Amino acid sequence: MNSKRTNKLLTFFSLYIAQSVPMSLFSTLLPVLMRQGNFSLSTIGLLQLIKLPWILKVFWAPFVDKRTSDLGSYKRWIFSSEMVYAVLIFWVAFLDLSTNFTNIFILIILSFIASATQDIATDALTALSFNHREESLGNSMQSMGSFTGSLVGGGLLLLHYKLIGWNALLISVSLFVVLALIPLFIYKDKKFTPKHGKTPISMKDLYLFFHQKGVAKQLIFLILCYSGIIGILAMVKPFMVDLGYKTGEIGFMFGIFGSLCGCLFSYIGGYVIRSIGRFYSRIIFACAVLVTTLFFYFMSLTTPGTIALYVAIFCLWASYGLSAVLVNTVAMDFLRDGREGTDFTLQTVIAHLSSMLIAVCSGKVADLLGYSGLFLVETGLAVISLVYILVFFKKPVRHE
Repeated sequence: MNSKRTNKLLTFFSLYIAQSVPMSLFSTLLPVLMRQGNFSLSTIGLLQLIKLPWILKVFWAPFVDKRTSDLGSYKRWIFSSEMVYAVLIFWVAFLDLSTNFTNIFILIILSFIASATQDIATDALTALSFNHREESLGNSMQSMGSFTGSLVGGGLLLLHYKLIGWNALLISVSLFVVLALIPLFIYKDKKFTPKHGKTPISMKDLYLFFHQKGVAKQLIFLILCYSGIIGILAMVKPFMVDLGYKTGEIGFMFGIFGSLCGCLFSYIGGYVIRSIGRFYSRIIFACAVLVTTLFFYFMSLTTPGTIALYVAIFCLWASYGLSAVLVNTVAMDFLRDGREGTDFTLQTVIAHLSSMLIAVCSGKVADLLGYSGLFLVETGLAVISLVYILVFFKKPVRHE
């Protein structure tokens, strides 16, 4: 691999880490602290709403697309968004979690708005910077950056929470977000092709996206792709708390070991897609999700040992890594010229919106049916996803 490609991959890898670390920290630390504080599973499930800006970002994606064209304009959007992100996290560091929970919640929402804006510009820049043969490679960097961010934010930093405390932890995170922008600052791409002219873009483009041939089949796939594992991802941390695991143990097992598995299999997933194509990858990855849900269900029928829990976490994050790179790759098949950020964002928002709804409901299901009942419901969703793929994807989609 030549140095120019390496620099390109490093740049996008670091951008996805920058947006992922704080989100992973908040998403992992807060549920653990809330469960330790005897919050109900239903309330913890509602915490998933902090990710709402990543759903609503589709409504300002056309605005970002309209005001970006060349590499410099993308850099300005990414830099400004990430600096706002860092400042808001720095602000949260000086608030006490026990007495300022509402203010912290609001600031986290605002920081996620900034992060979501950065993601719109970064996704569009990714789509324009990698040619068709490199698509899955770029998408692997996207997924690997996100999973590495989960490793750092939901693993390493969670382990150090007891040692350095809330304030120092978040100050470090805000500085990390700024430092992760250095590769983009020095990044140059002479082969980058700017958008042609000032294409008029408006909210109507969101509607016109749905007029593309085959888009309905694509959107149903995006809705179902994560459905079998997302509820497990949302509830596995409270599950571990109820099994008696401490914060540090959860941080290592779920945040570090799990995220490493996700990162590794997002790279493997990109290689598999490049080797055998999207068609067979959908089937193989859906089978991996189904195996994961079945393992969790049977494991939960008794009190699982540590080894069984490690195997379950391995399966969970491996299938999640495979699914993530697949979603990012197939989304590239429905990007219109000049509207790359809008179209990619719209598709990922649909996938994440369905995931967020399942994650929010997972707490209520676990309260009503127990963890075993939740895992059984997730197994049913995994079966539906696999059957849908087998029935509706009999022929390779375009670009395969």
